[in-house]
Amino acid sequence: MARSTDKWIQVQSLDFRSYKMKFLNSGSSILHTFTRQKRFLAASVLKFMSPQVTMRLLWCLEHVEKLKARVVDNQVMFGCIETWLLWKLTGGKVHATDYSCASGTGLFDPFQVEWSTIVCNLLNIPMSIFPIVKDTSGFFGDTDPCIFGESIPITSMVSDQTGAMFGECCFNVGDIKCTMGTGTFVDLNTGSTPHASIAGLYPIIGWKIKNELVYVAEGLIGDTGTVMEWCKSLNLYEDVSETDTIAESVSSSDGVYFVSAFSGLQAPINDDKASSLLIGMKPSTTKAHIVRSVLESLAFRFKILYETILTETRIPLSYIRADGGVCNNDFLMQLMSDLTHQHIDRAKQRGDMTSLGTAFLAGLATGVWKNKDELYDIRQSERVFEPNEETWPKYKHTFSQWERAVQRSREWYTES
Repeated sequence: MARSTDKWIQVQSLDFRSYKMKFLNSGSSILHTFTRQKRFLAASVLKFMSPQVTMRLLWCLEHVEKLKARVVDNQVMFGCIETWLLWKLTGGKVHATDYSCASGTGLFDPFQVEWSTIVCNLLNIPMSIFPIVKDTSGFFGDTDPCIFGESIPITSMVSDQTGAMFGECCFNVGDIKCTMGTGTFVDLNTGSTPHASIAGLYPIIGWKIKNELVYVAEGLIGDTGTVMEWCKSLNLYEDVSETDTIAESVSSSDGVYFVSAFSGLQAPINDDKASSLLIGMKPSTTKAHIVRSVLESLAFRFKILYETILTETRIPLSYIRADGGVCNNDFLMQLMSDLTHQHIDRAKQRGDMTSLGTAFLAGLATGVWKNKDELYDIRQSERVFEPNEETWPKYKHTFSQWERAVQRSREWYTES
């Protein structure tokens, strides 16, 4: 896998430098100037990153000889994990996905609501390999009877984060949720209009139910849960649940600053060459100072992403709904609320929000619930964190110093 990853990165570099990409970006910029269409604005800043499925698919098509031969004979089908599971569950009868999963691949044009001919022509990816795209809530097929003993209808397919958003009942424009798991995903309901971002937000389809098509602007912060596990591996604590108490045992991080960039720095910084950094340690630095600096860095990353969403979309935002394992940390949740001056509603079902959203969508398709209004009472609030206006003045200098640390972490991994 390491060698493959290197090749993906090489492909990424070639794409960034290629005349095709430059032509696409500059041409789209010109078209946006004259037409003001958002799809051209999005294409003007289009970039391909090595972790994306686009680059993985491209590498396979270019380097796996048997795959290349079968493409010519029209014997190749593409799909992510949801498409593969559907194919297996239906006994190889259904090759499909839904709009939310499709739009997350980077190969689907959310503005035209179809597989992108521009991207596929640019990368020489055959359109024939793509699955049929179906409504998020609806009939996908029946399971093969030999799997469960009975044939069971499959009535929902949804991506991880938009499934969690549906479970959070973020049904209205301006509703926003924050899932803090392995990474942090902040998703804003933008209604029937996709958001074209120049700061690195992803315009994706949240769900499609009959005539209702809902768009989401998504921002990602990588390695949230990964950082917490990494700290545990360094024996900074025995259990993640202890971290809020440890952080509160000291009044500040005492000049220690942490930048989490194991997977680079995402929006709005957008530097995939950045390196993680821990700076400002002194002989007096304790584990508690380091733990606090790590939690503060997660809150700072959330603050700048939230403010980017607020500034770019210009949509009045409602209170934030939170889920995921990392949001169990009270210190972190309260600091995020204080720094954004926003209420944060932590869900009682925060560990299973995607599953809840998927069940909601499946139930709507089968008549378990008549409409989305019946779902609000099922999603329950465990605690609402209210912003403390006195926190920001105390943190203003700390945040400014953290931004300096971020600048020092950038562009660390050069091409050489």
